[in-house]
Amino acid sequence: MSNALRVEYKEEGGTAFVSPHGEIGYTEATAFRTYLKQAQDKRMPRLVVDLAGVAFMSTPGLATLVEALQTSKKTQTGLVLCGLQDRVRAVFEIARLHTVFKIVPDVSAAREG
Repeated sequence: MSNALRVEYKEEGGTAFVSPHGEIGYTEATAFRTYLKQAQDKRMPRLVVDLAGVAFMSTPGLATLVEALQTSKKTQTGLVLCGLQDRVRAVFEIARLHTVFKIVPDVSAAREG
């Protein structure tokens, strides 16, 4: 894909923020998984994944987030997704994952709860 994945990471208080930018297709899902695992290995109380910079996500990208959700449940880390663009939100809804994840509109809402 022409739009290479770039991921920003920051910590604020007890929250880790992972913000991918670009498309998360088959190739990029592996790198995305690595970033999420590194964030979860820090054992912060909360992990916010800001998907505002992601215009497309394939099935492996969804699987990566499901894996992160399973890990967060094992480690009792709060996992919040935010900033889903319409195309990405539609994929979550088709897969009915919007009923499994905590999804909020934006980073501000993710900070609040």
